[in-house]
Amino acid sequence: MKIPVGILGATGAVGQRFIQLLENHPWFEVAEVAASDRSAGKSYAEACTWRLAGAPPAATARLTVTTTDAPFRSRLLFSGLDSSVAGEVETALASKGHAVVSNSRNHRMDADVPLLIPEVNAGHLDALAGQRKRTGGGYIVTNPNCSVVGLAMALAPLSRAFAIEDVHVVTLQALSGAGYPGVPSMDVADNVVPYIGGGEEEKIEAEPRKILGAFKNAAFVPADFPIAASVHRVAVSDGHTMAIFVRFAKDVDPAAAAAALASFKGEPQELKLPFAPVKAIHVLEGNDRPQPRLDRDRENGMAVSVGRVRANGPRGLKLEALVHNTIRGAAGAAILNGELLKARGLLA
Repeated sequence: MKIPVGILGATGAVGQRFIQLLENHPWFEVAEVAASDRSAGKSYAEACTWRLAGAPPAATARLTVTTTDAPFRSRLLFSGLDSSVAGEVETALASKGHAVVSNSRNHRMDADVPLLIPEVNAGHLDALAGQRKRTGGGYIVTNPNCSVVGLAMALAPLSRAFAIEDVHVVTLQALSGAGYPGVPSMDVADNVVPYIGGGEEEKIEAEPRKILGAFKNAAFVPADFPIAASVHRVAVSDGHTMAIFVRFAKDVDPAAAAAALASFKGEPQELKLPFAPVKAIHVLEGNDRPQPRLDRDRENGMAVSVGRVRANGPRGLKLEALVHNTIRGAAGAAILNGELLKARGLLA
């Protein structure tokens, strides 16, 4: 029998992607959908203006939308809530014994909440022991900012193979990252916007250090190298592209770096989790790759694509990375986190 799950913020952009991706999932079944008071009491089909290709799954379309303070029978809840409400709602549901897997930013940097990319830092789930003592049994697990997933996955094999001293990254972020209706057309058409609100640069500078750090003595210890970010909104539908500049403690051969990236794998690949890409990172040939339109959907949108791995002066490398921001960078990342929780027996 499949595990029933609930979707918080089910009518929003991330909530819709959760519902689309969970259709026919081998382990999970959408049993409950929650949204704002104005949607409560309606069928999901009536409450949701579907923005993705096709139509919402028929079984989900028939579900009645509840509010987030209604009782849930599902142990596992996927949260696509807006950050304006996610913090208190997720805390309350964890205190009621639920496993909340959140795409929202509110709890990512909390002292006992894992900021999880299963291929990179599955060991950070050890923090749940302390969190569950605090809440009485429930817990929150978060996935990172949509750009951070791609950045941290690209940095992880380099950090393990070579000593990183500092990182600079320039992001070119897709329109879907702004939600709906997103950026006004008159602002983005024929334009690049060199600013994204909501502390985007600060998140990109802080979150990878928690992910790439350690969990020791019941505390997270961040990676010891600084990250500097500059973010841009561009007229691309889906797919965040990043130009990454890494400085190491000593010279690194680009071919060795590319080999480390191409061979990177983690617990999801070993366990063959349903949403895990066979290859976590695809290293692409050619000076014009990766490109969002050509590469964002690799392995159903769950792989990170990397290209143009090349030298950048003494002890430096530069490379391009691409992540599908609403799949691997949002709903798909959370679903993979939920799969790892099940595989580790943390949903019992």
